[in-house]
Amino acid sequence: MNKKSNKIHFEVSERKVLLRFFDIVFVFLALHCVGIVLNLEYLESSTTHFYYAAVLAFYINGVGTVFEMYDLQVASNQYQVLKSSILTVSTTVLFYLLTPVFSAELPSNRFQILIFYFTVILALVLWRTFYVKFLASNRFVQNVVLVCNQEQVEELVKELEKSDPHYRIVAYVNTVSNNDARLEYHLVQLLEINDLVAFVEENSLFEIVVASHKTDDITVELYQKLLHLLENGTTIREYTQVYENKTQRIPVHYITRDFYKFFPFNRTNNNQLYLLNLKIMETLISILGVLFGILILPLVLIGNAIGNKGKLFYTQERVGKNGKIFQILKFRTMVNNAEKSGIVFSTSNDNRVTAFGKFMRKTRIDEIPQFVNILKGDMAVIGPRPERPFFVKEIAEIMPFYETRHIIKPGLTGWAQVNYSYGESMEDSLIKLQYDLYYIKHRSLFLDLNITLKTISTVLFYRGQ
Repeated sequence: MNKKSNKIHFEVSERKVLLRFFDIVFVFLALHCVGIVLNLEYLESSTTHFYYAAVLAFYINGVGTVFEMYDLQVASNQYQVLKSSILTVSTTVLFYLLTPVFSAELPSNRFQILIFYFTVILALVLWRTFYVKFLASNRFVQNVVLVCNQEQVEELVKELEKSDPHYRIVAYVNTVSNNDARLEYHLVQLLEINDLVAFVEENSLFEIVVASHKTDDITVELYQKLLHLLENGTTIREYTQVYENKTQRIPVHYITRDFYKFFPFNRTNNNQLYLLNLKIMETLISILGVLFGILILPLVLIGNAIGNKGKLFYTQERVGKNGKIFQILKFRTMVNNAEKSGIVFSTSNDNRVTAFGKFMRKTRIDEIPQFVNILKGDMAVIGPRPERPFFVKEIAEIMPFYETRHIIKPGLTGWAQVNYSYGESMEDSLIKLQYDLYYIKHRSLFLDLNITLKTISTVLFYRGQ
């Protein structure tokens, strides 16, 4: 019998839900207790009045998302947690105070506001410090056995452990029996098939991940061992399922010929309510974006005259939905005649970008004219970033599924944009394609909201490129 340990494992999504839930619980508990002890009505009413409490909870979770409070890499780092907590609480309290229609009436004694602020920040910092010290390091660690071809083991282990710091591959079973090499990757132990059951039971492991391109690699002997473990309570999952869950990317490089079976094309294209809501929201956001662009245009003109010395706008061919070519509109960020030596990938430290152009890229101001493209119907607010025809042709020859990203409109921002750095190579393009396909497969109003909040975070932290 597979003897289980007392350790409870939570999936990535479950951990994020727990963080959101306990952020609210600890903040509300602290406010309520301090309010009762010091007889401060403002603090009490913020937690006991349902409407006010709901608004405060919404602000905490929403602002926390912007400042990466629910990024598990950040949540496991003490310094990052402290910085994000201070920014989250400061912004949350400011929003709460400045929206008296939706929050408790401001107290006549302004000293209560200071107590409110420091109570919230102390509660959040103490709870998150407890999480880092006692939960993140131990409670969420999950040890796993990998079943794969040993030539793949290094790549697979790196991908899974990088995406989830609490997911550890402790051993693997080689599915290629005629390979006599004995390769161990870091602390990853090579198991013989006959030792698999004993190893899993002795180490109280919960999960086995099977990563095999060919069904022939799973021998009858190995299948019987896996079946025995499954019957005794061990979870057995397929690698692509784990990869997608952990990385929030589609493993295009792995699924190969099974792609069209694996990837549902019609999930969101047939959701008419979602598409209608999306169209309404995009129109409203685009109108606001154009108005904002007109508002800041004088400042951009001055900056361009001083730092760019040339045309303010530039247009460029990009590939849109169904492969249709359109002209994208942007504020110019590079020197004049930037491609005199030919078309090349832009890089993160491209010396063709002017000083003012760098500022516009970091703050995403250079993208604002694309709201015009959205109103014209060439683009969406959220979607895969549009690429140039030259690069699309070049990349599609190497990546057979690359043009799948053209089944929806390209976006001003997107899942790849907020999760990955600037694409400077074919390898970067592959990773961004995986993110784009994940968005196409899973797109929803919730995922769109998540991308919007992450985009705001990118602008605030000055991480645009």
